[in-house]
Amino acid sequence: MTDARVIERINRLRIETPSWGYGNSGTRFKVFAQPGAARTIEEKLADAGMVNRLTGICPTVAIHIPWDRVDDWGALNKVAANHGVKIGAINPNLFQDDEYMLGSLANPSAAVRRRAIDHVLECVQIAEKAGSSIVSLWLADGTNYPGQDDLRSRSRRLGEGLKHIYAGLPAGIRLLVEYKFFEPGFYSTDLPDWGTAYAMCLELGPQAEVLVDTGHHAQGVNIEQIVAHLLGRGRLGGFHFNARKYADDDLIVGSSNPYELFLIFNELVAAEEDSDEKVATTARNVAYMIDQSHNVEPKLEAMVQSVMNIQTAHAKALLVDRARLATAQAAGDVLGANRVLVEAYETDVRPVLAEARKQVGIDPDPVGALQRSGYVEGLARQRGTAAAGSGYPGA
Repeated sequence: MTDARVIERINRLRIETPSWGYGNSGTRFKVFAQPGAARTIEEKLADAGMVNRLTGICPTVAIHIPWDRVDDWGALNKVAANHGVKIGAINPNLFQDDEYMLGSLANPSAAVRRRAIDHVLECVQIAEKAGSSIVSLWLADGTNYPGQDDLRSRSRRLGEGLKHIYAGLPAGIRLLVEYKFFEPGFYSTDLPDWGTAYAMCLELGPQAEVLVDTGHHAQGVNIEQIVAHLLGRGRLGGFHFNARKYADDDLIVGSSNPYELFLIFNELVAAEEDSDEKVATTARNVAYMIDQSHNVEPKLEAMVQSVMNIQTAHAKALLVDRARLATAQAAGDVLGANRVLVEAYETDVRPVLAEARKQVGIDPDPVGALQRSGYVEGLARQRGTAAAGSGYPGA
């Protein structure tokens, strides 16, 4: 691929940042407040706008309901536009309220299940008002002890709830179903893996697709193979990018295993030009979203670094010599094929990324530009330090 073609593909990538990544957040044990951290959705949009100006590829912002709920969505759209961004994926919250202690869509109580369905349908309506095309659904549903609930009944309730939600989806809005192999349920999780999420989506219809969170897998799970399976079946809807060393997520994407991130993008880049039109279309429509809560690292710098890490993995995947790789694979040249990938991964793509940024009129060093701008220091003086609580954002 020529340098011009690589640069064009680099600048075509779009990454969505999350509103909750700009506010004070933490673990279930403690929130460490940072001076200048965003306190309102309006301030979150302002910070997201700064990240977009620095990187040039982050024009949308995922929001969380109820954390980011407002009365006037038209007015919020104008606020977003003033900062050069738009509202992106709408994320329902089915895990914080006391009623959800035993689950949401899989809860034994019909009243609780109805409340959960109504909340997601409200988020669908918000998506319409905000101009979003995605509702991103993660459930904390599960059990802690054997015998606590009937597992088949929970699966049936979950499926029925998803069908009610799907029936309320307008044309043009996708439901992305996320999975997580454990936590907070320690015995069972109702959507524990990509296969379960995929099966649910198949039962719903074509507007339901699987969302892959890169931090929600057990040790040794081959995420790029999951990506390949879902691409081949036309059901890969999007990503939540982050990283983890042992369990859970929230580390900066690419910080602990950048080679894995490259291999994921290797599958995505190859699929975009697949001869199977369903595969190619699926790959081109994947929603790339960051899902991180920056707890000890500077929030805006962490967000910019996350975007840059994704760009780096993507750029390296664009450099893979596909013809040479296919020849080696067809010949059974095991190490030769592997070397093609390793050579692309070991290529220093910083010069081509710098040139790509120059071509869209931004600083070739986004982190340096942020540090020189004085923006973060200004926020600290303007906003001060919001009181810290504990637990999830908005707690």
